[in-house]
Amino acid sequence: MARTPLWQTIASTLGREIAEGLYAPGTKLPTEAALAARFGVNRHTIRQALAHLAEQSVVHARRGSGVYVTGKPTEYPLGRRVRFHQNVLASGRSPSRRITRLETRPATSTEAEALKLDPGKAVHVIEGVSLADDQPQALFRSVFPAERFPDLLVAMRDHPSVTAALLACGLADYTRAETRLTAVLADGLQANALMLPAGAPLLRSVAVNVAEGGAPVEFGITWFAGDRVTLTVTPG
Repeated sequence: MARTPLWQTIASTLGREIAEGLYAPGTKLPTEAALAARFGVNRHTIRQALAHLAEQSVVHARRGSGVYVTGKPTEYPLGRRVRFHQNVLASGRSPSRRITRLETRPATSTEAEALKLDPGKAVHVIEGVSLADDQPQALFRSVFPAERFPDLLVAMRDHPSVTAALLACGLADYTRAETRLTAVLADGLQANALMLPAGAPLLRSVAVNVAEGGAPVEFGITWFAGDRVTLTVTPG
C-alpha cells in the first residue's frame, strides 16, 4: 500500500487540532522551525502542509509575521448605510484600514457620470486595504468630488475612517443609492494585497453614495475576498 506523504499527515493533524479549537480563529500557529521540531521533519515538509491548509482557507500567511488560523467570514450588510468600521465591529472583530493612495486628479468618464460632474472635473481618490483582525478583507477605491470636499485628503490623515473624515468636512450623513455586485478573479496585484493566490474569486461592488437630497458624494469600487466576507443585502 502507498504511504501517505508526511506533509499530508501533518496537514491533517494540524487541521484536526484547529477544528477542535486548540488554535482559535486569528491565532498565530507555531513557527516553521517549531513545527519541524515537533514533527521531526524538515521545514520544506512543513511548508507543504501549511500550503495545503492555506489552499483550503484553514490558515493564511501574513508577510513578515507568520501563519494564522483563518477566522469565520465577516458578516457585511449592504443596506442604505454601509459603514466598514461599524460592520466589522458588529461581527465581533477589530477593523482597520491601510491607506495606499491619496490623490487629486481629473475624473474619468465613468466617475464623472456617477458623480454627476462635468468631464475632467477634479476628484479626490482614496485607495487602500480593509482588514478585520489584521486579515485583509477587501481592496477599495473611493472617489469624491474635490470641489465639494476641498479638505478631504487632509482630513483623511487625521481621522481613522472615511466617514469620520467626511464628517470633519461637513457631511453628517450619506446613504447608498446603488450597489452592483459582480464576481471577478483576482489579478496578481490584488492577490498580493489580499494575501490570496492569483485567480482567487473576488466579489466586486460598484456603488454610489448620496447626501440628503440625492446629490452624489462618493463613487466606490470594492473588491472583497470571496471566502472571507459574507455580503448580506438588506431590503430598503
